[in-house]
Amino acid sequence: MDEKRDEFRSRVLKAATIRFGNGGAISCVVRNMSSRGAALDVESSLDIPDKFELVIDRDGGRYQCHLVWRKATRIGARFQPGAK
Repeated sequence: MDEKRDEFRSRVLKAATIRFGNGGAISCVVRNMSSRGAALDVESSLDIPDKFELVIDRDGGRYQCHLVWRKATRIGARFQPGAK
């Protein structure tokens, strides 16, 4: 598989919550992260919308995200510039 990222992502293991417009929320785990995006483990990727807010539980970091790819239990998210 070719590496398509233009920035190195650090491996992390952080509990987080995916929040979306209709008041929904899904627990997730951040597996890797850079200043531009992250890979998230989820129970199921089917119900996750194209745009959502990622909230890191421990430090309260908030990121407006756009879904880039999805697999059964992992998604890739790109952070929207200037939308922390």
